Amino acid sequence: MDITVIVNQVVVLFLIILIGFYARKRDIVTADMTGKLSTLLLQVTQPLLIISSFQFELSPDRLRNALLVLASSVFIHLFSMFLGKFLYLRFPKRTQDVLKYVTVFSNCGFMGFPVLESVFGSIGVFYGALYVIPFNVLALSYGTMVFTGSSDKDTLKKIFTHPIIISVAVGMVLFLLQIQLPKPISEAVSMVGSMTSPLSMLIVGCLLANVPFRQLFKGKEIYVGSAVRLIILPLLIYGILRLLPLPEEVLQVSVILTAMPAAANTAIFAEKFDGDAMLASRLISISTILSIFTIPLILLLL
Repeated sequence: MDITVIVNQVVVLFLIILIGFYARKRDIVTADMTGKLSTLLLQVTQPLLIISSFQFELSPDRLRNALLVLASSVFIHLFSMFLGKFLYLRFPKRTQDVLKYVTVFSNCGFMGFPVLESVFGSIGVFYGALYVIPFNVLALSYGTMVFTGSSDKDTLKKIFTHPIIISVAVGMVLFLLQIQLPKPISEAVSMVGSMTSPLSMLIVGCLLANVPFRQLFKGKEIYVGSAVRLIILPLLIYGILRLLPLPEEVLQVSVILTAMPAAANTAIFAEKFDGDAMLASRLISISTILSIFTIPLILLLL
């Protein structure tokens, strides 16, 4: 892993975030457009990127690694849930809810996929697609429970109809049966899917522009949550997984996705269930800004 190349890629992603920030501040991208772009990413470009990433030759090593990444993701999310129960007891209930959510759910899709693609190429997205399965399942179940105290009755339906879950299922069928898409379809899927990285960074920049600057840095909970999300949890996961006989690729993918900033949907869940949406937005913003410096450090560790 060439750290110079990786740092360069992280800087490129950061510059695209700045472009998104500028576009939102100048109202080139409106608040309504940001929501529509997020929907386009989640329902079109990212699913097509995932399907495209499954279009390579089947090998026992890749299949084994994919299953290990999936198992690793389940462990990381469950471990984070356990950790979140004890870390924030001194904070008020509404603050605890946001911090617990941030501890469990990283921005493994919006920011994780572009970083993985920069480090590993399309195989990184392939592994990332398996990693986000537990994320999506738990976000719709545990994520709801954090803010409401009960699970959503329609959780199962939402899981099986989620665009990411569907695209992983389609991609896995193509991969296991070694079905190659016709060239025109394959190129169209690949081209639209390749929009995911720049589009996701533009959206992150637009979201950052929505938070009032004067309120952005207030409160120690912002720094506690960011430290756990960006440094403490990735280091703990690195230490635990290093003890296991895992292939290097599996270890690296798992730690990189753990080191991503707070999930972009933290604010959406907080807003929907009457949580502290402002704190959620600030945590997303601060952890995203700080991740520009912490992600290269984690990559250097790896």
